[in-house]
Amino acid sequence: MEEAISRILVAGAGIAGLWQAVTLARAGHKVRLIERSQEPFADASSRLAGAMLAPYCESEAADPVIAELGEDSVELWREIYPATQLEGSLVVATPRDLAELPRFARMTANHQAVDGNRIAELEPDLAGRFSKGLFYPTEGHVEPPAALDALLKIALTHGVEFETGVAWDGERPQNDDFAVDCRGMGARGALSNLRGVRGEMAVIETAEVSFSRPLRLLHPRMPFYIVPWSGNRFMLGATLMESEKHDGVTLRSALDLLGMAYTLHPAFGEARIVSFAAGLRPSLPDNIPRVIVRDRHILVNGFYRHGFLLAPVLARLAKDYIEGKEIRRDVLIEDHGEWRAANDRSRNA
Repeated sequence: MEEAISRILVAGAGIAGLWQAVTLARAGHKVRLIERSQEPFADASSRLAGAMLAPYCESEAADPVIAELGEDSVELWREIYPATQLEGSLVVATPRDLAELPRFARMTANHQAVDGNRIAELEPDLAGRFSKGLFYPTEGHVEPPAALDALLKIALTHGVEFETGVAWDGERPQNDDFAVDCRGMGARGALSNLRGVRGEMAVIETAEVSFSRPLRLLHPRMPFYIVPWSGNRFMLGATLMESEKHDGVTLRSALDLLGMAYTLHPAFGEARIVSFAAGLRPSLPDNIPRVIVRDRHILVNGFYRHGFLLAPVLARLAKDYIEGKEIRRDVLIEDHGEWRAANDRSRNA
């Protein structure tokens, strides 16, 4: 039986909105994607992401559902975006923090214990620097600016109408069958329990060090990672603060990020600082993203630090709901007022 074609508005052209538009358009639906900023991605927190496709590493501090959904998302990235890097993730610790490794291993899955020789094989520039680590061979990463550009081009290729400089008031337009709201913090008026979690990052540039995959340097206070980008650049991340201040990187965070990079490899001491940036991650109380259905208004939000990892699979979940297919009820919520009221009471308690 042929699927019915729907006219669908997608609001917000960050990573969630782009994946939603691509997923719906590839399924044959007529999609209009709108973005309030005049330039694509100008206001998107997606620009500041580490963009690691690391379901197992992330499970160290996340609900098990994150890894479960993330496994499917890695395959979707590989299918849609051939430039997806699937070189795995490497986790190391300094001698002082080696006790963090067995704890991290217990909390995660699908890893291999590696010694100093194996670390040197994986990342030659780390030869002799670390004696033990964990390797997650099935994980990957993308570079945010290139991935966002590519997803937009894919969307346009599949007939998506794209408009910038268009704000949305949260009401379903009369000419569309569904509105899928992917505005992140912009949807706060519709999600009273949405909060912003502040994250800060840095980009540095040096030809003195070369890595093939994201690396995590374990530390009891700060979860530090470094992601290789093109052009001899590296993304350093990321702080995680329960704060909604959105006013630039703090001195302490800058020192932490740069100091951890120097600890990972002293050659980073000669790197050029390209940029610092701070942004807010839209998050729900349990830090699990949701597809929230309110009649014809569908909100896809609450990605916390998992936007690039989980955007593909949540986009598919929203599509399946629109098409009347079987859906999982732990992540998709049909909200007839009860869920909103419960969260309002919890927030005001």
